[in-house]
Amino acid sequence: MSEGKHASLAEKLTNDTDRTDWHNKSIWGVRKKRDVAAFGIPDWELLRQTASNIKDYVLDNLHDLLLEFEKNATENGITVHWAADAEEHNAIVHGILAKHNVKKMVKSKSMLTEECGLNPHLEKNGIEVIDTDLGERIIQLRDEHPSHIVMPAIHLKREEISDTFHESWGTEKGNFDPQYLAEAARQSLRQDFLTADAALTGVNFAIAETGEYVVCTNEGNADMGAHLAPVQISCMGLEKLIPKREHLSVMLRLLARSSTGQPITAYSSHFKKPRKGQEMHLVLVDNGRSRHIQLPKFKAGLKCIRCAACMNTCPVYRRSGGHSYHVTVPGPIGSILAPNTNLKEYSDLPFASTLCGACSNVCPVKINIHEQLYEWRQVIGKAGYVETSKKIGLKVMNFVLSNPKVYDIGGKLGKKAMTLMPYAINNPLNPWYKSREMPDMDTESFKDWYKKNR
Repeated sequence: MSEGKHASLAEKLTNDTDRTDWHNKSIWGVRKKRDVAAFGIPDWELLRQTASNIKDYVLDNLHDLLLEFEKNATENGITVHWAADAEEHNAIVHGILAKHNVKKMVKSKSMLTEECGLNPHLEKNGIEVIDTDLGERIIQLRDEHPSHIVMPAIHLKREEISDTFHESWGTEKGNFDPQYLAEAARQSLRQDFLTADAALTGVNFAIAETGEYVVCTNEGNADMGAHLAPVQISCMGLEKLIPKREHLSVMLRLLARSSTGQPITAYSSHFKKPRKGQEMHLVLVDNGRSRHIQLPKFKAGLKCIRCAACMNTCPVYRRSGGHSYHVTVPGPIGSILAPNTNLKEYSDLPFASTLCGACSNVCPVKINIHEQLYEWRQVIGKAGYVETSKKIGLKVMNFVLSNPKVYDIGGKLGKKAMTLMPYAINNPLNPWYKSREMPDMDTESFKDWYKKNR
């Protein structure tokens, strides 16, 4: 889905200052709800550490836990498939649907199928796919990609959604009342649920001990699809395992609070075995994960439970938007996962960060995201994928900061230039000043001030 690099793609949002501010405020509002929810639990940090330990154990024992899960799931009546990559995943799902002559499938809660490009693959083979999460349905109607893994249409305003519904479903033009729009979506999707031949869901957590899995939603659409369709398919990345059912309580307490600030999602649906007359399939997908787990400095990225807390707190994500990351999972976590899949193509993403550490501070499973972003920069630099302009800039900075006299002279010249000719630096040709305003120059440098006041 790459159509450019982060900085240039971000301009689609940053060139519109009002929209950038609106997007930033919307996402920050979610982050504040997360803080209220997290601080309401006295043992929040203990909970994070416990979850981190569980996921560390999973990554250290992934082979055995996967086999245990497969054995128990199979005994429950679920047909388990293994997919090495996206191509194999798509072929497996298509094979199941073709066997049952499926013409229409409802889908919910699966960023993995987005990662694998399942929808276009099935549509190319004559199968209609209806995304049933409201946000996913909105962007599907607009032929867009998700901009956020939990709130995929967060980049859109109500007026734009109203226009989309009017064009697609004939709703009243200009009516952007949320209740009216939600009811329109409900009526349309209900017909899709009733006429679908199969249903596909993602997986939030799979329990090795019992062979069951859990899907968390706020709309109940995963249940509606799975309970009505004769064929149920679920797709999950290898890392979504937890060892025991008792570990689920830790994860569920963290997931929704970190994500949207809710105590828990409206639905935490357990799927263990097919109902009478139904077929149930589960596809376990690698797609680069077993390669990622072999990278000691980056292995912890696979602990992610896809809450999006790192995105909601990231100042770069909030002001550049999810589409600027040109990868399925945007934001800080996507920037440490994507380079493993294609180092050259995603070499820009680890640089889309201030390295402030806010992402690591809110991660519910304590992934050292900002440290991994820094480490990826070293890998990318050694591989020769750093942009020439960035390399020259860093060399100049290294020279200036390594020579105190050059630094002093440069500082004085820069200060004079900014005072006498501010537009020489603060102009549209300088990318640093896009969407930024330069404060007035102070009358003395910090060094001079320090000499007087130390």
